[in-house]
This record gives sequence, structure tokens and C-alpha cells, in this order.
Amino acid sequence: MPEVVTAPADIDFLSACQRAIGAAYVLTDGADMAPHLTDWRGRFTGVARAVMKPGSTAEVAAIVRLCNQYQVPVVPQGGNTGLVLGSVPDRSGSAIVLSLTRLNRIRTLDPVNNTITLEAGCILQNVQEAARAAGRLFPLSLAAEGSCSIGGNLSTNAGGTAVLRYGNTRELCLGLEVVTADGAIWDGLRGLRKDNTGYDLRDLYIGAEGTLGIITAAVMKLFAQPAAELTALVALDTPQQALQLLTLAQQRCGAALTGFELMSAFCLQLVAAHFPQMRLPLAGGAPQYVLIQLSDSESAAHANALLESTIADAIERGLATDAVVASSIAQSRSIWALREHIPLAQAADGKNIKHDVSLPISAIGAFITATDALLAAQFPGCRLVTFGHLGDGNLHYNVTPPVDMADIVFLEQQNAVNRVVHDSVHAFGGSISAEHGIGALKRDEIRRYKSPVEMELMRTIKKALDPGNLMNPGKVL
Repeated sequence: MPEVVTAPADIDFLSACQRAIGAAYVLTDGADMAPHLTDWRGRFTGVARAVMKPGSTAEVAAIVRLCNQYQVPVVPQGGNTGLVLGSVPDRSGSAIVLSLTRLNRIRTLDPVNNTITLEAGCILQNVQEAARAAGRLFPLSLAAEGSCSIGGNLSTNAGGTAVLRYGNTRELCLGLEVVTADGAIWDGLRGLRKDNTGYDLRDLYIGAEGTLGIITAAVMKLFAQPAAELTALVALDTPQQALQLLTLAQQRCGAALTGFELMSAFCLQLVAAHFPQMRLPLAGGAPQYVLIQLSDSESAAHANALLESTIADAIERGLATDAVVASSIAQSRSIWALREHIPLAQAADGKNIKHDVSLPISAIGAFITATDALLAAQFPGCRLVTFGHLGDGNLHYNVTPPVDMADIVFLEQQNAVNRVVHDSVHAFGGSISAEHGIGALKRDEIRRYKSPVEMELMRTIKKALDPGNLMNPGKVL
């Protein structure tokens, strides 16, 4: 790791930060800082002057004001589970990492208003459990929920597996508390579902990846706990059939349809290879699989009858070849575990080129067919790990090296692979980032697909809210 030379001004800055939040929470030792400097996938390690761990919104604001005074860039960080290098510093050593892990308190839970007010460092799984203990549901769910934080979910507008029914993180948020780029505190913690009193500042900060200010707390929506949740795994031949099945399930199940996940056979082959204790609950193979989840407000029997009749109809129409409906909570969890272990299996299998894209739902089948063919022609032998939230058009379209090619050799072609995939996404009217964000990884790539007008509007907002360019510089723009 490159050494950061400490100048007298740096010493003054660090001393002022120690006075503001306590010396124990200003980390400068390399070993202490290390977990905060490398991204989740282990692809990149940055350099920082220090890692700051404030314990309150007031302390966050104090650090930001000091960063303004000494012209020190700030990289906000939650659980550091991001995939686009958005929460780690660059290698210049000029920035601090501002970790929000100590802002982990649930301030209030209002079961009548169906809201929970919580700080940005709260771990997603802990929020789910707090809601459950109060007889409520917090529906945001994703593979990293045991380590990702609410602040990170908001800053990237995370999606997850329940978007089909409940929406992205943006749709789950009613109000925010934000430390602005100049160190002021905006208290927008209003638990209102209707508030038409000016510009929607909340939505401006959500999805901004910490480039406009630092989210320190939020008011999030809660929902009634469903009377029953039911999961099924359906085998079919093509993504086009999966789209037809989605339409059928929406017609039959309505709002009870919570999850609809597409997984290619190769995804599950990887899971079986690296997690042999996990078994596919269907005999025989199929090119594609769909995981369906219903959340029923009536009863388990009602959900089971609804799901089984939908699947029977799908098989009769030739949309599916086989299916299994989970008969227990344990079996339901094992089916979901297959889906959730796909990213882990990819990591265990070696390096790959990831794409988090979104498309009009109706275009997904044609996109997969066309892009698979383009990649096969230009990169013979490459293998495609295709899975995602079909109900909201979000695909994780990942490209794995041929079996006889070393990872490092294949990764040299990453830019060329990205060009094929992203150009195809654009041609089908999609987006090159669905729920992972832009960060530093896709910062230059978005200029190819966004109009000059759109880019200039984004720059104008950035300059207005962060004129010193100290908020997560080099990310998004």
C-alpha cells in the first residue's frame, strides 16, 4: 500500500478530528484502516488519510465542516458491500473514509403509521428483525443483508428480491436526515406519505452514492406481516416462456406475487459444484428456472391453492415443464438459498465480468437471445451466468471465462465484453446500472449512453450542492 506522507496541515486536521469525535475513532494505522480500503470483491484497494467513525449526526457534520476547512475529500461508507467501487477511496491518499457503522440506532418504530426511523449504519437484517418483532414487515431483502447498511441501500437505491411488490429502496423511504456538503444538517425525517411542499430533496439524495451529501438517518415504510409466504421453483425452456409465466402469475396472483426470479441452468450448476450440500429439488435438468414467491394476507392454504393452480395452468399451456412448491419453511429456505448462493458460487469459481442491467420487461427474452449470440461469436467458449429479478426487469448478466482460459487472460478483454453487453442493453432501451450504482467503475461508461443534456443537468446539481467537489469525488461524475 502506498505510504501517505503526513504534512503539518494534515496533523492539524487529524488533531481537530480527534477532538471532534474522539481519538479512538480516528483510525490512521494501516491495519485498522485496511478493511475500509478494499472493495467487497477484492479488486481494488485505495489509500486514505484516515478512517473516521463518528457516533452521531452532529459528529458527522463536525467532520464534514473540518473537511471543508482543510479541503479534504470525503468518501462515505456503510457496510462496504458495493460492487462498483463507490465506497472506497482512490489511490491518491487525499481523502478520508467516513464510516457510518456507529450510527446504528433505531430511533423510533411507529406500528400505527407503519414507519421505522433509523440511522444510516443500521444493518439491513437487524432492521428486518426489529420490524418482525413489532409484528411488521420491512420488505427490502438482498444477498448482502447480513452486512449491508440502510445508508448504503439508500445511496445506491438498492433493489433486491421484493421489488415486484414493494418497490426499490426509494419507494420504501418517506424522509431523510442528511449532512450537506458544507456540514449543515437537513432534518427531513417526516413520516408523511403526502408532502407536496417544494422540490423533492429526498429523492435527490437517494441514489446519489454520497456525491451530494451524507445520509445519516431515514424514515422507512413498514407493512403488515403476511399470513403466509409460499415459494415454488419452476423449470422451463426459455426466458420468453418465463415472461409469459410472469404475465400469467400477475393475472392469477395479483398483489400476492412478491418475487419472480429468473436463473439459468448454468447458475445452479455453479451452486451445485461449489456448494455440494445444496440440492436442486427437481429431477432432471432444464435450461431455465424461475423462483416464485407469494405473500398472502389470507392463509397458507389460500396461497398454496393459488400457486398450485397457476403452475398447473402454466404446465398445461406449455410454459413450464416441471415445478415444486415448497411444503415447509425449511424447503422454502433451501430454494431461496439456491438463488442467494449464485454470487457466492461465482466468486468461488473465479473472476468474471459482471453486469447489473435493467431492460423493459418485454425485451428481456430478446435481449438475452441476441446478446448471448453476440458474445458467443466474439468470445468463443465464454459462459453466461444470467439471473435476476425478472419482475422488475433487472438482470445480472455475468460473463465467465471459457473453461480452458485463465481468469487474468479473460479479464484483459473486459472493456470489449462490456462494450458488447452495454451497447446491446442500450439498443434494447435499457440501463447499464439497475441497482448497483455507478461508483467509479461505470463513471466513464455512462457518458456513452446518457445525452449531453442529461450529463450537464447532473453536473449542475453536483456543482450547486457540492461546489468544492469534496463529496465522494470521482464517483458517478
